[in-house]
Amino acid sequence: MTTTLVVTLVGIVSIAVLGFVGRRSTGDLSEWTVAGRGFGAMTMWFLQAGEVFTTFTFLGMAGLAFTGGAAALYALPYVPLAYAGLYFLGPVIWRRARDRGHLTQADFLTDHYGSRLFGRLAALCGVVFLIPYLQLQITGLGLAVQLATGDKTSSDVSMVIAFVLVVAFVLWAGIRGVATTSYFKDALMLVVLLVLLVTIPAHFAGGIGPTFDKILAAHPDMLKVHAGENDTAWFFSSMVSSTIGVLFMTLPHQWPALLSARSPKAVRRNYVFLPVYSIALALPMIIGFTGILALPKSSGSNGVLLTLAGQAFPGWFVGVVVVATAATAMVPAAGLIVGMSTLIARNLVGTRSARSQIAVNQASVVVVTGFALITALVRPDLLANLLLLTYSGLNQLIPAIVLALFARKIVGLWPVLAGLLVGEAVVIWLTFSDVYQGHVNVGLIGLVPNVIVVAAGAALERTLGGRSAELSHEAPGRA
Repeated sequence: MTTTLVVTLVGIVSIAVLGFVGRRSTGDLSEWTVAGRGFGAMTMWFLQAGEVFTTFTFLGMAGLAFTGGAAALYALPYVPLAYAGLYFLGPVIWRRARDRGHLTQADFLTDHYGSRLFGRLAALCGVVFLIPYLQLQITGLGLAVQLATGDKTSSDVSMVIAFVLVVAFVLWAGIRGVATTSYFKDALMLVVLLVLLVTIPAHFAGGIGPTFDKILAAHPDMLKVHAGENDTAWFFSSMVSSTIGVLFMTLPHQWPALLSARSPKAVRRNYVFLPVYSIALALPMIIGFTGILALPKSSGSNGVLLTLAGQAFPGWFVGVVVVATAATAMVPAAGLIVGMSTLIARNLVGTRSARSQIAVNQASVVVVTGFALITALVRPDLLANLLLLTYSGLNQLIPAIVLALFARKIVGLWPVLAGLLVGEAVVIWLTFSDVYQGHVNVGLIGLVPNVIVVAAGAALERTLGGRSAELSHEAPGRA
């Protein structure tokens, strides 16, 4: 067993131990899912920041900078823009959830539209589209171990150990376990990234400044958004899609973190400081730019950060980097599991008693994570296509959420439901057919017919409602 693997396994176990420490009484689903709405701004900061920085941002941002150059910068503005809006929307959502007893996104929609059917449909979309995202975290951890050790068996063993432990501490501690592991994850990840930021550009190119000077001289196209897969249309549409998705809370696992706040003041204070965290997104990008100079173009993009670390550091520190990568997989995965299992217990199965809700919830934790782990081990590409729908598909909930926040009862259930179904159909069609070859985000394209259907349905409702009122008014006169 190599030094790198030993450090990795010790780190994975340490993350889980911290998750177990977070437990309080979890006999009530509200305590398990939203910590009894008792978190202050600091805990909220780490909890919500943990949702932003996953294995995709740790490994994927470096890889995107390596292949797409400046196109990777789309990820920098969308988080601050979304959180600026959530400074105002977050307290509104929190107050309504507290007053109405909401624990999930689907609770919020069910309550506003008065339809369990619509709540179940929203919950189903949430679970189906988030399972591939959970598998991505598992696969990302395995990839990190495999790149660092060169051993596929070690990768599989690490995935199994890590996610058996994740299931254990999530069952034991719920969202409080996610919060306690978030402290460790963020601290370790930032320290590792700062060390890599200082060392890797200096090791391969003489520093950060010389790195970009050399890229400007040898690969000037990499410092601008250029034609190709990651062109200007992709850049701006991806930024807009990501911004509105985060702003309007389309990802169901965002809701438990927000609803766990102690007060609206804690929510607002959190969104004042959270944009600072987006600076961390730039750190792996700089490492990815260094890879343009140091690695062959044929190198696997997702392995750029770890490959450079392996060439610049001894085995024990590479193990620390892998532990940081594991943390960016395990902690967000735990948040995903909390969000999905609560959707299943509260909205899909819809059990009545508190005891049965907890039982279904706990079973869902095991089943959902087990399914994602097995597919990651046996068929890692099985859910890859669904992953393309995670953001685009969930963004089709935006009209429903916006109307629930601002329009009260102006639009009824059926126009919103029809718009959602049409938007999802368009997104699925464009994603899996060869008809569309453009680079504009398909989630934005799907929103256009979605909104048109909602508007047309609302107009039809008013017309029919007005005619019904006229007929009711005229009926006595005819008699």
